Amino acid sequence: MNEECLICKTPLEYLSEDVEMECAICRKKEKSKTRCVNGHYVCDECHTAGVDAIFGVCLCETSKKPSDILNRLMNMPFCHMHGPEHHVMVGAALLTAYKNAGGKIDLPKALNEMKNRGQSVPGGTCGFWGACGAGISTGMFVSIITGSTPLAEEPFGLSNRMTAKSLEAIGLTGGPRCCKRNSFLSVLAAVDFVKEHLGVEMEKSDIVCGFFARNNQCIGKRCPFFAANHRA
Repeated sequence: MNEECLICKTPLEYLSEDVEMECAICRKKEKSKTRCVNGHYVCDECHTAGVDAIFGVCLCETSKKPSDILNRLMNMPFCHMHGPEHHVMVGAALLTAYKNAGGKIDLPKALNEMKNRGQSVPGGTCGFWGACGAGISTGMFVSIITGSTPLAEEPFGLSNRMTAKSLEAIGLTGGPRCCKRNSFLSVLAAVDFVKEHLGVEMEKSDIVCGFFARNNQCIGKRCPFFAANHRA
């Protein structure tokens, strides 16, 4: 079993209600349901420290495959096995692949907007809100490329339908949570959705998870990306 606390490497625990905690890194106090079994709490801001590295990767990337771009981001030092950084990375990978596939966007501006929106979705939403942040990130992606606002008509509908498609794929696979699995499911749903509704053809790749050995809650062969499922 792998360890999960960024401070002492012990497993995490989830409480039934919010309690005031102090971040073990920046000492900020806020309410949360998540801590390690030794009581350490790390806030989302500290957990996503280093996420600005996505700009260096995405702005130099030429691939039309969001899953490949996402996999590269997942292998960077700032990315943990689980965490709210995935709420930014999913949308960033999609924006990059969309641009490379012919989508008409200002990529640096779009990536910055994705970072700001994605970082506003806290960790643990998959279990506590019933809406995984990776799935929400695909809705943010569609909202950004269509210029959606709360007063928009078609873009409003498309961005919400995109989120629904991603969450359906995540929900049908079931739990417990895996940020890697849910992120891959989300970008695959987005490739199909964008082709159908926006006419831009990003590309898919055969995804074989290289992270399962780090996941205490890996669902094994029930995961479509589990390595054993791809053996000849």
